[in-house]
Amino acid sequence: MRLCIISETWSPEINGVAHTLNRLCRELLLLGITVDVIRPAPRQPGSAACATRELQVRRFALPNYTDVQVGFARPGKLQRFWQQYRPDVVYLATQGPLGWAARQAAQRLDLPLVAGWHTNFDHYCQDYGVAWLSKATRRYLRYFHNGCALTLVPTQQQAVALRQDGIKDVQVLSRGIDGERFSPAHRDLALRQQWGVSEHQPVALYVGRLAPEKNLSLLQETLQAMRSARPDMAQVIVGDGPARSQLQKALPEAHFTGFVDKHSLARHYASADMFVFPSLSETWGNVVTEAMASGLAVVAFRHAASAELIHSGHNGITVATDDALGFQHAAVTLCQHPADYARLGRVARLRALEQSWTGIAEQFLRYLHHAQEARHASSPACRIRSS
Repeated sequence: MRLCIISETWSPEINGVAHTLNRLCRELLLLGITVDVIRPAPRQPGSAACATRELQVRRFALPNYTDVQVGFARPGKLQRFWQQYRPDVVYLATQGPLGWAARQAAQRLDLPLVAGWHTNFDHYCQDYGVAWLSKATRRYLRYFHNGCALTLVPTQQQAVALRQDGIKDVQVLSRGIDGERFSPAHRDLALRQQWGVSEHQPVALYVGRLAPEKNLSLLQETLQAMRSARPDMAQVIVGDGPARSQLQKALPEAHFTGFVDKHSLARHYASADMFVFPSLSETWGNVVTEAMASGLAVVAFRHAASAELIHSGHNGITVATDDALGFQHAAVTLCQHPADYARLGRVARLRALEQSWTGIAEQFLRYLHHAQEARHASSPACRIRSS
C-alpha cells in the first residue's frame, strides 16, 4: 500500500499531532507501507522524517499565534503530485485549507479518503474570542468529514459526540506510548537538585503549550493552592507559548523550562511525582499517557485520554469536566499524601503500557483497507459488474 498523509505539522515540530503521525508512520514503514507526506514548508528546511516522498506547500502563520502554521495549495498541484505517485489511500490529518484542497484533489482522482480528528476546532473558537464561529465551524466540519470513507477519533467519548453532531462513519483509533522512552527509570536526582528539592519532596509537573485553550487560569490557581498546602513542593512547567510571561508573573516560585528535547522531556516526567493537567481542549492528550508511563499520579478532568485510561482512585484522579473546584481540591489533597501519589503512579504505568503503538498501527492499516474496499465497491466498474 502507498499512503499519503496530509498534515499541517510534522516531526521534529513539538505537538501532539506531529508526535502521533510520526509514530504511526514509523510503525507503518515496519509493516511494509510506503508513506508520502504533503505538508507546509517547515521553518527549518529539511525532509519529513519517515516519509518516502513529500510535497511541501506554502506556509502561513496564524495571526497572533505564530507557533501554529497552516498550509495552502491549489488542488491541481496535489493532483499532479498524485498522478506521478498515486496513493492507494489519502489520510487527512487537517481540515484546514490544505486538507480541503487535498479532499477536492482526491475526489477528482477517485482516491479513498480517511480523515483524522486531531483538533477540537469548535473549542478553539471559544478560547480565542470567536465563539460566534462555532456553529459555522461545526457545519463545515460535518460536510468535510462526511465526504470521507471514515473519520478516526482517539476516544469513544469523541466518537459519540461526532455521531450526535451528524458526522457519519466514525471509528476509534487510540494512541500509543513508548514505555522505554517514558519510564520511571529516567528519574534524575541531579535534575531534582536543580529544582531545589530532595528525594522525598514532592514535585508537581505540567507539560503542554502555554496558551489560552489549555485552561491555564485553573492551572495557576491549583498550583498556588497546592503550594499553600505543601510549601516544600516544587512546581515545574514544561512548554512555551503566548501565555508564558503572564503565567510566570503569577507563579514566581515555579520552574519554567520552555520547550525541551525528547530525551530531556523523559527525565522531567520521571523526576516529578504528580502531573497536573487541567486542559479540556485535547482530542487525546499524549502528555497524559507520557506522564502515566513515567510513573506519575495524574490529576485531570474526565476527558479525552484521561477518560479512557484513568480509573479514578486506582491509577490516577479524574473529576467531572464542569468541576473546577473539585479539580483543585483533588490536586491539593493528593500532594499531601505521598503514599497515595506513589501508589497511583505505579499502577498508572501498568495501564499506559497496554497502549502499544504496534497494535494501533495495525488497526489503522485495517481502517485504510476498509476505505479501499468501500471505494472499490462504489466504483462505476464494480456497479456495472454486479448488475
